[in-house]
Amino acid sequence: MIRVDLNSDLGEGCGQDAALLGIVSSANVACALHAGSVAEMAQAMRTAAAAGVGIGAHPGFDDRAGFGRKRVTLSATEITDLIAYQTGAARAVASANGLKLRHFKLHGALANMASEDTGLARACYAAARAVAPDLVLMVLAATAQEAAAREIGGEIACEIFADRAYNADATLVDRSLPGAVLHDAETAAERILNMLRAGAIIARDGTHIPTRIDTICLHGDTPEAVEMARALRARLSAAGITIAPL
Repeated sequence: MIRVDLNSDLGEGCGQDAALLGIVSSANVACALHAGSVAEMAQAMRTAAAAGVGIGAHPGFDDRAGFGRKRVTLSATEITDLIAYQTGAARAVASANGLKLRHFKLHGALANMASEDTGLARACYAAARAVAPDLVLMVLAATAQEAAAREIGGEIACEIFADRAYNADATLVDRSLPGAVLHDAETAAERILNMLRAGAIIARDGTHIPTRIDTICLHGDTPEAVEMARALRARLSAAGITIAPL
């Protein structure tokens, strides 16, 4: 039996959190730097907990204008401080509401850079674990993120994306390129089902990259996010796949 988690990025002010929380099993909650606010972070956590959805910290660059999708070069110390600040804030807000952070997932450009750079990924994960040692590290499967997380040790969750195209090295196709973001719900659902059955990421050139798949990301900031989430969950359930939090 295949068991998988569905996750989505919430607390980013995109207006679809409530609907997505009725579908996904894990919520990656923005830490009020790349998007959202402290109030939205707290509300997303409370709503997720009430829906039985797992809660995670979702830090990114301090780039509100670019939604955290602009690449920024920072020193190791600056990265450590950036991650510690956001993880600590998320942990404190969760604790104040009687809740507990379950996982940690990088956002946007920072995530893409860490998928290419083991040293950067290691610095991010070490900083997060220094604040909350028991966090599950949600990593982009078969990338430098996964390699760094395995070096650090502890629990990890290997993630693939429902609505993003892949390069042959398991990194995501740059958003500026045609076809990088998928918009058809049925196409995305069929693609994910094929990946789960194959136990591999299927790149846009047809390359199969064998990997463990623990969780599937559905972005919450696209117009079709809710439709895609519903279609994917329905197709997976019909195929006998169990949806459950990490």
